[in-house]
Order: sequence, then C-alpha cells, then structure tokens
Amino acid sequence: MAKKRGRKSKRQYFTEDTEHAIIEYLASEDQAERNRIYNTRIHFSFYKLAENLIHTFKFYYTEVDDLEDLKHEVITFLLEKLHYFKAGKGKAFSYFSIVGKNYLILYNNKNYAKKKGKADLIEVDTDDNILNGFERESIRQEKVEFLDLYINYIDKRLDKLFKKEDEKKVADAVLTVLKRRDHLEIFNKKAIYIYIREITGLETPIITKTVKVLKGVYQKCYSQYLETGYIYDHE
Repeated sequence: MAKKRGRKSKRQYFTEDTEHAIIEYLASEDQAERNRIYNTRIHFSFYKLAENLIHTFKFYYTEVDDLEDLKHEVITFLLEKLHYFKAGKGKAFSYFSIVGKNYLILYNNKNYAKKKGKADLIEVDTDDNILNGFERESIRQEKVEFLDLYINYIDKRLDKLFKKEDEKKVADAVLTVLKRRDHLEIFNKKAIYIYIREITGLETPIITKTVKVLKGVYQKCYSQYLETGYIYDHE
C-alpha cells in the first residue's frame, strides 16, 4: 500500500533552529560568530518571511523597480529590530512576522498615497477597492492584537497613571468599553463621552482629561508596537 505523502509545512523555512540561532546570535558578543550564525542559519528564513509577507498580503505599492529590493529592505528592518526580540515572550516567527508586516503596511500605505496623488480618478477608484480590502484583512487584525496588549498594559498601571479616584473610575470605564468593542476607533467617537458619563456619573471635563491621557499612552504604545511587536514602560 502506497504511503501518503505528508504536506510540507508552509513555515518550514522558519524552524526551531532559526529561533535557536536568533537566541545564539543575540547572546554572542563576537561579531565574526554573529556573522556566521546570521549567514548560515537566519538570513534564508528572513528572506522567505519577507517574500511570503509581500505576496500573501499583496504589498505591491512600491518605489523599487524589483520586488527583490523590497525583500532586502524588509530584511534590513528585521535586522534593525532583532535586538528587541525576547526569548520566552513568544515565538520568533510571530514576532518577526508582526514586525515585518507592520513595516510593509506603513511602506505600502505611504507609496499608495503617492500613487493616488498622481493617478487619475478612474485608476484611484480601482485602487481604493484593493486597498480597502487589504485594510480590512491586515490593518484591522493588527489593531485587534494591539488593543489586547494595550488594555492589559493600562489595566496593570491604573494607579501609576492616575492618582485621583475619579480619573481611575473613568479609565476603568474606558477599558470596559474597549473590552466590549465592536469597532476600533473608539477614541474618535463623540458618543464615548456620553456612554462613559452614564457609567461613571462624572462630568465631561474629568472624562476629557482622563481620555486625553489614555490617548497619549495609546499613541506611544502603538508606535512602539509597530516597531517592536511589544509594549514596554515609557518611563
């Protein structure tokens, strides 16, 4: 009886050895050893990861003439952020996928905006349909992942961020809303103030002041998340 062929893993280019190699690379202080580890055990994984991200999410708005150049730009960015990876805080594949995808999202959107400014109206309409679909599938998922980290970050630091009980009450109400979120742009919705006022019984000025602090932390955390895939203390 013929044996069934097993399916090859789509991620076999990024293996346990790749993760071990990254850990060894970060632990080494010898540049020659680092170069050897990177060239023999990491580079190919980064190359294939960049290639798969570009084609899976259709990051085709580019300034370069050849997608090979874009792959190498992604690899360079991954190398720049490599030292942020912390063993034990998650898998290397997930971390570098997030970092690479976030870089490509920003790069893609920047070049799309340039292209949109130069294109005629018909071309823009066609491209909008493509980009809107891309945003729903990619950017929204990134925001969902980030919001979970953000909620946890604020939840653990309420006493540090807010000294007054009324401010803590507002912040806790905002976190409750985020946990029940049906949409992502919660801080941009005027209705949030009415809802928070109903929950807390507090006036708009204290709500506005607290939300402003939360929004500032949100922006700092999101910038950091886009660069590293993590959220750290900002003190």
